[in-house]
Amino acid sequence: MAALSFGMTIKLGGMLMMPTAPSGGSAAYWVLLFIMWWTMMMAMMLPSAAPAILTYGAMSRRFAENGVSVAPVAVFSAGYATIWTAFSLGAVTLQILVHDLVPLTGMMALTSAAAGGSVLVAAGLYQMTPLKHACLRKCQSPLMFFARNWRTGWAGALRMGISHGLYCLGCCWVLMGLLFYGGVMDLRWIAGIAAYVAAEKLIPANTQMARFAGMILVIWGLWTLYFALS
Repeated sequence: MAALSFGMTIKLGGMLMMPTAPSGGSAAYWVLLFIMWWTMMMAMMLPSAAPAILTYGAMSRRFAENGVSVAPVAVFSAGYATIWTAFSLGAVTLQILVHDLVPLTGMMALTSAAAGGSVLVAAGLYQMTPLKHACLRKCQSPLMFFARNWRTGWAGALRMGISHGLYCLGCCWVLMGLLFYGGVMDLRWIAGIAAYVAAEKLIPANTQMARFAGMILVIWGLWTLYFALS
């Protein structure tokens, strides 16, 4: 299991190093692990939500000029962040539950090549599913999302943020599993996945980027499994 510390995180060679660890089952360990996951998810997902956040800001200003009750951009963003906060909580809970069954390196990468290959294949296959592409289309077209789902007031903004966050989760949750292949605490791997997620949402909706990436991941995973099991 990865080591976590009560001290400051040290950046070294593109990695996050946390040298000392409390007990794996302690509340302190759970809290530190949640903070790490939450910070990582906010850093990875909020930039990719920038088009939706900016679109909400522009539309809310227009509605406000016409006397319609609207909430600040922060309320919509908070709704979006709620989904990834819940995801972080789920990831931490699952990680603690299986930490004795699924050994990880100090960088929180899978030690089993077979398990790593399976994660790659699973992520690649999900990239090609109808659910993935339905959610991705919502993320790629924030103006259409708001046109169909606009709600007034603070409760409406929060609800829209949660709804958009759910589409984003449906689009990206399996990709987050790739963190365990390269290392949850490897900054280069984190940045690479975050850049891909942002590119996937910003490219024109009629491209085949997600399917192409899915094929690459499946081939990579099968290659890894072949050598792991041979």
